[in-house]
Amino acid sequence: MATHKTKKVMLTGILTDNPVIRQILGICSALAVTNLMLNSLIMGIALTLVTAFSSLIISAIRTWVPKHIRMIVQTFIIASLVIVVDVLLKAYYNPMSQMLGPYVGLIITNCIIMGRAEAFAQNNPPLLSFMDGLANGIGYTIVLLMISFVRELLGFGSVFGINLLGANWTAWTLMIMPPGAFFMLGILIWINNSRKAEGGAK
Repeated sequence: MATHKTKKVMLTGILTDNPVIRQILGICSALAVTNLMLNSLIMGIALTLVTAFSSLIISAIRTWVPKHIRMIVQTFIIASLVIVVDVLLKAYYNPMSQMLGPYVGLIITNCIIMGRAEAFAQNNPPLLSFMDGLANGIGYTIVLLMISFVRELLGFGSVFGINLLGANWTAWTLMIMPPGAFFMLGILIWINNSRKAEGGAK
């Protein structure tokens, strides 16, 4: 029974109720850092860790936290985890920290994290809440990587910095600019909504 619940939670967070293309959450960072796949991967890992562990902690202490200070406690936990991730990134991968700039610190404002804390962690046991946070973080990361794959390939001719299209490739400047991110995200949302509509019709 527990395994079935875990599988359902993972499938929901990654596919059927993806936080970006289904819930339309976390799109600011999805648009800001997706010009390169490596940026997207690191941002995705950072958000996944914060979402999973904040959900775990919030779920574990939910019965002891008074309702009138619940949001304050949740924000404090999320902010603390974001600070830890930011410090670790600066210490061990400083070039990437500089490339991402303020966006790692702004994870605290990402609606996905608070959304999972309120919608799931407040009403479910710690381990299941951890898996929910993990699944939503993975779903977020997959979308970022899908967007950045197209943008980096067409914009720079490379994938993870490895040139695949050769020196004669004419870069699509639009792809590495903000409109390219809006364009790709819109396509993914459209594809997802079309599949849902087709599934409902059947």
